Amino acid sequence: MAEETVPAEDDFAAPPSGTYRLQLRGTPDGQFGFAEAAVLAPYLAALGVSHVYLSPILQAAPGSAHGYDVVDHARPSDELGGAEAFGAMAARFRAHGLRLLVDVVPNHMAVPVPHDLNLPLAAVLAEGPSSPYARWFDVDWDAGGGRIVLPGEGEPNYRRFFDISGLIALRQEEPEVFDRTHGLLLRLAEEGLVDGLRIDHPDGLADPRGYLRRLSRAARGRWVLVEKITEGDERLPVDWPCAGTTGYDSLGMIGGLFADPDGEKPLTEVYVSLTGGPERFEEVERDGRLHAATHGLKPEIDRLLRVLRRVVGRGGGQGEASRAGLERALVELLVAMPVYRAYVVPGEEAPPQAVEVLEEAARRARAHLPEELHGDLDTVVRLALGRGDDADPEFIVRFQQTSAPLAAKGVEDTAFYRWNRLAALNEVGGDPGRFSVSPADFHAHCVRLARDWPLTMTTLSTHDTKRQEDVRARLTVLTELPGEWADAVRRWRAWWGPSESPLEPDLDYLFWQTLVGAWPLTKNRLSEFLVKAMREAKTRTSWAEEDSAYEEAVLAHARRVLSDADLVADLTAFVARLEPYARVNVLGQKLVQLTMPGVPDVYQGCELTGLALVDPDNRRRVDYGRRRKRLSRLDRGRPPRDVDDEKLLVTSRALRLRRSRPEWFGPSARYEPVAAQGPAADHVVSFFRGGAVTLATRLPAGLERLAGTGRPGGTVVDLGRQGWRDVLSGAMHWGPALDVGKVFAHLPVALLVPREVDR
Repeated sequence: MAEETVPAEDDFAAPPSGTYRLQLRGTPDGQFGFAEAAVLAPYLAALGVSHVYLSPILQAAPGSAHGYDVVDHARPSDELGGAEAFGAMAARFRAHGLRLLVDVVPNHMAVPVPHDLNLPLAAVLAEGPSSPYARWFDVDWDAGGGRIVLPGEGEPNYRRFFDISGLIALRQEEPEVFDRTHGLLLRLAEEGLVDGLRIDHPDGLADPRGYLRRLSRAARGRWVLVEKITEGDERLPVDWPCAGTTGYDSLGMIGGLFADPDGEKPLTEVYVSLTGGPERFEEVERDGRLHAATHGLKPEIDRLLRVLRRVVGRGGGQGEASRAGLERALVELLVAMPVYRAYVVPGEEAPPQAVEVLEEAARRARAHLPEELHGDLDTVVRLALGRGDDADPEFIVRFQQTSAPLAAKGVEDTAFYRWNRLAALNEVGGDPGRFSVSPADFHAHCVRLARDWPLTMTTLSTHDTKRQEDVRARLTVLTELPGEWADAVRRWRAWWGPSESPLEPDLDYLFWQTLVGAWPLTKNRLSEFLVKAMREAKTRTSWAEEDSAYEEAVLAHARRVLSDADLVADLTAFVARLEPYARVNVLGQKLVQLTMPGVPDVYQGCELTGLALVDPDNRRRVDYGRRRKRLSRLDRGRPPRDVDDEKLLVTSRALRLRRSRPEWFGPSARYEPVAAQGPAADHVVSFFRGGAVTLATRLPAGLERLAGTGRPGGTVVDLGRQGWRDVLSGAMHWGPALDVGKVFAHLPVALLVPREVDR
């Protein structure tokens, strides 16, 4: 590996320049613990990152595949190697100029078997509300008759993580709970072993702002990020003391930039004609939220209703009919929430953003309530905003802690599997109804990040994404070839006759998109995905109520498809037709993510083509030997041989440039759009980052139809000065006006620096 890519010790004072996400796991069939991670230090340093971004490191339940089911906050995971191995790993990373960003799980702990693996929980199970640990957990003691109702014993009486009964919520608003659950991580930070903290799902906390303020004081300026999903025009609250989010907002903006808006109408028509589904997502979203409210999250809804009954009962004069109206209004308001939650703090005036959120939710809810209940709705809104003499702190907090999981389970884990007009859009933090993003909107997003959140994270793939970045890049090509896609999917659906498929129409349409997007797929990988997709949709089968006959019929159909040589050949030929355009999208979205404002994260393995599906597929072991060899070959000056080499070249060169030039990409660096001029201007996205210029091709199939080639000949960008070198290809360009077609002679992307800059 190239030694010059390893930062000097002084670089530890520099802002983060790029991260690499590693999924640790202690299961015997796929061990990847602290020792295995440490071996990667030379490779990750050569790749160009500044931080290694680890999944949770604390002791989790036995057999945990992810680490989010913590049972002991006082020690690093034994299965991952324990404290000694963690220290050795951190020292090895530091010796190679790498810092650590660690995933923090503040919301919940595991309910393990046996229970004494979680000692605080075991004490509460034994002693009930009198236990000194009783204040650790969010339990409705009255509903359980003074005890915790465990899974299998009856409607759980403790707040869960979403609808997972094996995870019990923690009360981080209690100082003792915060201190005891964060003590080890903060001590590791004080000792210089941990340099940043990524906070899992802050929307589940009683007071996210208060939690982050306490953490900020304790962490003493460490880099802190939150896994916050924003929706629509929602913005991260400006009074949160953190560096920003984990990047789902940028993921959607980047992906939409490479989608052709002209494909929306024909692809919608194809979807409706083949599935009978609605043209718009809103109806499906509402149904998904209602399903979550009445099924998986019913215990949480019932608990909130009990609080509401208590609040309205205090005023007297509330009859059964009146309470029923309030309860219906409450459910409709929760279902209508346009974002995960409002941020109302008991005892404080509701901020304008929270007022707007609740007013918009009320407007939506009124359409589904009879007029005589509109007054009840107004009452619930007032209580949620903490207004009036009967304002109740518990209702204010619990309303928000209920709306967040309802959004997650009702939308991303239900509706996203029921409406598959274009599966590439059905992504965490995304909006399937927003088909594309204009360059102007993308640039506006980047300007906001550079101004308000310059050290936020950007990402294209995570452990939670439903499809890795290059699956989405390939599917996005369909927006430019809707007619060819329609012909192909109709042909495949009718391969054995019009009524042969046992799949529900929407699942069937998702099935063909999945094959195209992630091809080649093994039977096992496809089966795992289909089981998850069926059960998450919750239409014919679900995790709670499995229809084994339907599931087996679906999987048998999938095996039949993969066993038909002629069908597979037809499918393979169609994917090959997409590949030249998918390559352009793969490289373009990666370079844009790596150089836009924010700190880019590379999910494990995605420096090469990332074609994994939803977990557990995206947690598979990564072949790092293959990646080392490819990077070494590129570093010796050999040209890329395929798209994997090209993506690795883009990733390593962009990350190295960011690390070596923090003044160009750091928190004070400029972001400035660069306008292209000429017939293919709409097919170029370009911008300044400090002294560097990013250029990427977009909508490559349309460009080919326009220009007859894959390059935008006759189109120029004026960079204002002469003499530029492409750090990807090594080519020199003069200018100041550059012919973009010539810039893209080697690759459909370019990263330009002034020619006098050292190589």
